[in-house]
Amino acid sequence: MTNLFSKLRKYEIMIRKVANNHLQGEYQSLFKGSGLEFDDLRPYQYGDDVRTIEWKVSAKGHGTFVKTFREDKEQSVFFLLDISASQDIGQEGNRKIDQGKIIAGVLTLAAVFEGSQVGLISYSDEKEKLILPAKGGKQGVKMIKGIFEHENKSLKTDLNGLFTFALNLIKKRAVVVVISDFIDSGYERPFRALAERHDLVAIQLTDPRESILPSLGIIPVYDKERGKTTWVNTAFGSFSKKIADTFTTERANLKDICKKNQINYLTIDTTQDIVAPLIELFKYRNKSMKRG
Repeated sequence: MTNLFSKLRKYEIMIRKVANNHLQGEYQSLFKGSGLEFDDLRPYQYGDDVRTIEWKVSAKGHGTFVKTFREDKEQSVFFLLDISASQDIGQEGNRKIDQGKIIAGVLTLAAVFEGSQVGLISYSDEKEKLILPAKGGKQGVKMIKGIFEHENKSLKTDLNGLFTFALNLIKKRAVVVVISDFIDSGYERPFRALAERHDLVAIQLTDPRESILPSLGIIPVYDKERGKTTWVNTAFGSFSKKIADTFTTERANLKDICKKNQINYLTIDTTQDIVAPLIELFKYRNKSMKRG
């Protein structure tokens, strides 16, 4: 556990330093400005962050209105970690699930360092691990143990269940970081609802093998979530194209949902180092906060 903490802390410090350098000392925080509570409505002014527009009120035809917020001293950052079997793809030690846990660990340390409360929901097709938000070093240790030492009760996926559970649990506005491969369907409605209530970040984990299937003839493909083996003929070009097209379409659909609902979207491949993509996320959120 000591080695793990050292590794995560090293990543976290590296990200903080590079973000600072890239932003010429203007770097604020990945989480700052998000621990806000709704205060009032006022007419839209040029330069306002479009994410603060209250569309339901504006649609009534009396002008465009934006939400104003006041700082919530007890800011919470919730990590929603998908730990289903579809995450178990990639090279040993560098699978999607490994990347996801490291990202959750690094961002946990960053949030603790900034004085935020941190909480965790690990989920398969049921609640696997729940850690309610708290501050400080002890909570950081509890979070890291919860992320890395938990053993699954189930291998199946239910993102609809995860997002619905989070909606019912998290009442006050929070930063909600979803870490998943998003390989599921029927989750869009509660996902959008989370974006309406909270400051939502979606980190999608991917692996090249998901979309590029080598031609190996007829091979057995084992589905861990269903516990079944299916024989498929990879020699057919149409089969490989269908696989690639499916992943391309699903990712494009997720990106589109995120764009329309002001959700910060980031994709990280298992072959990538996590530092550069996370720095891009820091930079983007920092820029958005300055505009707001």
